[in-house]
Amino acid sequence: MAEVEPVPEAVLNATDSNGTEALNATAKFVATPEGTALAYGSLVVMALLPIFFGALRSVTCSKSKNSADAPETITSRDAARFPIIASCTLFGLYLFFKVSLDSVVLTLINSVSVSPAMARIFPPSVPNKQYQLLFTQGSGESKEEIVNYEFDTKNLICLVISSVVGVWYLLKKHWIANNLFGLAFALNGVELLHLNNVSTGCILLGGLFVYDVFWVFGTNVMVTVAKSFEAPIKLVFPQDLLEKGLEASNFAMLGLGDIVIPGIFIALLLRFDVSLKKNSRTYFYSSFLAYIFGLGLTIFVMHTFKHAQPALLYLVPACVGFPVVVALVKGELTEMFRYEESSEEAEPKEEMESGESEKKKDQ
Repeated sequence: MAEVEPVPEAVLNATDSNGTEALNATAKFVATPEGTALAYGSLVVMALLPIFFGALRSVTCSKSKNSADAPETITSRDAARFPIIASCTLFGLYLFFKVSLDSVVLTLINSVSVSPAMARIFPPSVPNKQYQLLFTQGSGESKEEIVNYEFDTKNLICLVISSVVGVWYLLKKHWIANNLFGLAFALNGVELLHLNNVSTGCILLGGLFVYDVFWVFGTNVMVTVAKSFEAPIKLVFPQDLLEKGLEASNFAMLGLGDIVIPGIFIALLLRFDVSLKKNSRTYFYSSFLAYIFGLGLTIFVMHTFKHAQPALLYLVPACVGFPVVVALVKGELTEMFRYEESSEEAEPKEEMESGESEKKKDQ
């Protein structure tokens, strides 16, 4: 989840006819202030888009009765385990690249899985027809279904688009194709990964705060994986775009984890705002502004010290601290920490159970 990689250096080595070393110089690209501002500004905008729209869509997703659109709820136990699992995965990837193994298979898996995220971008006004792919074997009473897959026009369009972008990415590894997949992954993650309460969110963000700081400042594992992993796990933008155009190659980068992890917490606060039924989005906007502040602070520190920064070091205190201060001022801190997304589902069950017990007493 390292924020931005430092500017790469190109070492030039040459020998003369006698085989002795004739040149050992270091050429370092220095980005212009305009190019640097464009790169950082673009990363900030790309990070904000999936958080904002993913949070809005998470409200609709949480109310959906369609099992296919049902969100994945992260419990307190999941949140506590996540930093450990993430650390094992990260170190495994580090070893993976240290022995120079290829990552094409992993890239292909990531590329073909993006269509569900892209399908949610289409507006409801797009004509949509339902299709069904059905394979059976046998006949009569012995007929048995082998494949029964339902899809629609939007799925077909997304399949074509994602296939074209996927082939483009696999062949060229172009940064624009990488960002298209990265944005789709981030939007899908913020929309479909739901924290069940604020306490769980604090556990998750706190654990990943330690995880990010350790793997960036304590070792070179995070930066090595971020640079080596040929898959859309990060958003990138070239600092030399103004000089080299679309073929630019000196990138600033932002890990998708630095978008999705704070994003699902911000989305939770938006759903909390909705549950208050006060027709306001105070906690959502305060956490969203906190994310902008934290990301801006990350970029400032990185640019000042010329070293990759763990973005969660700045994002976690901002995204958690700002809403907590707002809740303290409004006197809603207890209510915020008591908010439980499953409570609305539990209440009808409790009412049914109490109703059944009253009937038994009457009998």
